[in-house]
Amino acid sequence: MLRDKLIERFTVVPGSKVRLKDFPTGFDEADEDLRRLTKNKAKEVAADVLEQNRAELATAQEMLYADDRYSVLVVLQAMDAAGKDGTIKHVFSGVNPQGCQVFSFKKPSAEELDHNFLWRYMKSLPERGRIGIFNRSYYEDVLVVKVHPELLDSGNLPDERRGRKFWNDRYDDLNNFEKHLHRNGTTVIKFFLNVSKAQQRKRFLKRLDEDDKHWKFSAADLAERAHWDAYQQAYEDAIEATSTEHSPWYVVPADDKWVTRTMVADIIVRRIHTLGLRYPTLPPDALAKLEEARAKLEAE
Repeated sequence: MLRDKLIERFTVVPGSKVRLKDFPTGFDEADEDLRRLTKNKAKEVAADVLEQNRAELATAQEMLYADDRYSVLVVLQAMDAAGKDGTIKHVFSGVNPQGCQVFSFKKPSAEELDHNFLWRYMKSLPERGRIGIFNRSYYEDVLVVKVHPELLDSGNLPDERRGRKFWNDRYDDLNNFEKHLHRNGTTVIKFFLNVSKAQQRKRFLKRLDEDDKHWKFSAADLAERAHWDAYQQAYEDAIEATSTEHSPWYVVPADDKWVTRTMVADIIVRRIHTLGLRYPTLPPDALAKLEEARAKLEAE
């Protein structure tokens, strides 16, 4: 596993001031030990750690399912082209699909807009024993909606609910929502994949240059890039207001995808290990029935 101090560096301390430019986006800035290595050697080390964590995650997910007291919700937020889809694919490749579910949230429907902003996310929460992954999440309602406040009009909120305290009230809603989940056995693990503007440009150009990546490019992504500074501010505000003791934010470097995947896997495994999971034990009468079954099978 990765060193504790490395993980601590990317954990947002509750109540601390958040400036995204203080968090590195690439491997060469991420860790002193990595900087001593060539990039190829660093990638080899990261690959070994990732493979170990994938194996541990598969075991942990099985125990989570058998224990049936807790669930895990992984929240992935990022600017476009930061690597959310690839992170899900590589980190969870060894997990039993029966114990894992992924939801990606797009523009809300008319039905969803007629409910409170958390309603559509509540419906997709993981049940006990499962890992749920939100590819974008309820935080979009204090990110894209904050950058484009005209989107609030579609929600038909009462005028008196849209005053000066509106965004702070939404942060309170998010904190209370996650506190409720925590109290009821859902561990929320939140990641912001911190990609640089220069790296996003490279990835957009790659989508334009390679035929098999054309489908990934959207003119809307380019339009949102024009609001880069506003999004950075919105993320800083949201992360600062909602990083708590039970549900902290992790600001993970995203310019190098192998760094992102290794750190995300490591943090998830660490958090699951804190749950004290155990396989259920059977009462004496149930054990006696197992012995009866064994005797019948052996007598055949």
